[in-house]
Amino acid sequence: MILFVNACVRKDSRTKRLADALLEELGGDVEEVKLWEEDLPLADEAFLAERDRLINAGDHGCPMFALARQFARADIIVMAAPYWDLSFPAVLKQYIEQINVLGITFEYTEDGFPKSLCRAEKLYYVMTAGGCYVPEEYGYGYVKELAGSFYGIRETRLIKALGLDIAGADPESILTEAISSIKGMVL
Repeated sequence: MILFVNACVRKDSRTKRLADALLEELGGDVEEVKLWEEDLPLADEAFLAERDRLINAGDHGCPMFALARQFARADIIVMAAPYWDLSFPAVLKQYIEQINVLGITFEYTEDGFPKSLCRAEKLYYVMTAGGCYVPEEYGYGYVKELAGSFYGIRETRLIKALGLDIAGADPESILTEAISSIKGMVL
């Protein structure tokens, strides 16, 4: 199963167009999570206390952990998020806070390092940006590190289209070129 984590909140999202082209190239069954439609709770004191209580009780079947269970059982992950403010939309961070669950997506070794409990071996991170100043460490780099360190996903790929809003740019041509480059890029 391919898990499509969709953080493309705009109706005519260019990032979503790029992600759709990737999903078509990958083929297979897709489960989509539209993050803006999810009721993602705030990770406040009460939430964390309840989550810790459930984890300590071994109650991993609780509905609170449904997104984490879905993430852990996926064979391939596709995350699509536009580049906003040197990173990605806040809803993607909220999602990550929901799936990073001890005993479902990872556990700790005796030495205190995360060990994956996830099935996926591949993660594709799809993004578009209006400009070309796109340091990777705050968006894709963060997701790539989580994928490798916590979820055991060693194969990650960044698929991007940049410079879409620069004066004089042809955004349609840039997107078309990015979509064309997906063929043969699939891990």
